[in-house]
Amino acid sequence: MKPKLSFTIWFSQRTGSTLLCKTLQAIEVAGNPGEWLYGWLKDQHSNNPEELQIRLWEIGTTKNGIFGLKHSFHEPHFSQLLELFRKFPDCPQEERNRARIWEHAFPNHRHIFMTRRNKVRLAVSWWKAIQTQEWHRLSGTSARSVNLSKAYSFDAIHHLYQECSMREAGIQEFFSEGNIVPLTIVYEDFIQEYEKTVRKILEFLELDTTSIKIPSPSLTQTADDLSEEWVQRFREEFQSGWENRGW
Repeated sequence: MKPKLSFTIWFSQRTGSTLLCKTLQAIEVAGNPGEWLYGWLKDQHSNNPEELQIRLWEIGTTKNGIFGLKHSFHEPHFSQLLELFRKFPDCPQEERNRARIWEHAFPNHRHIFMTRRNKVRLAVSWWKAIQTQEWHRLSGTSARSVNLSKAYSFDAIHHLYQECSMREAGIQEFFSEGNIVPLTIVYEDFIQEYEKTVRKILEFLELDTTSIKIPSPSLTQTADDLSEEWVQRFREEFQSGWENRGW
């Protein structure tokens, strides 16, 4: 069934997107947002664009007709997706505006942008998750035991610092092309005002929040003393020799 309203959560890594998606899924009336355009799409054995669109709608839509998706921008994957979406039934063949192509695929569309102000902490969190393979931690559980005594890498963290900035630049260019003003969710605010932020999103999706109970966060932070040690080490090394320091 065609959704009555759709939304995409645009994110770079380590911005709280998984926590938000798990919360919206638990509410059961705010779509079923997930990274459907990665692993799920690869598992589909159909070359029929209309059939793929219907399957996407089915997996991401709650019973009240709201479709949810989360996606992180990177090329060439994004351009490849747009080529697929241009084959969907409702997309005019002459359409070249990337935002319009996206919105033809997912009707009556809203955009949510998740970001994190402190990109150094983002990059450190990303590198640490790569090393431990602990991308998320359920509330009430302990950290995975991994020896990280030799895991710090200035070059790796620097690369991820640059990559998250370039991904956000790509998302912003997409928004600018479509004259889109997204609902922006900042990680540092989200974790401080969890319920208030979730209710703001529900209102953005035109849902009546008065009868909706917001579940407690299902995930807890993975940052620890070692994370802080890496953050401080990286910022000192990054600015070594600078006359005017930013931090």
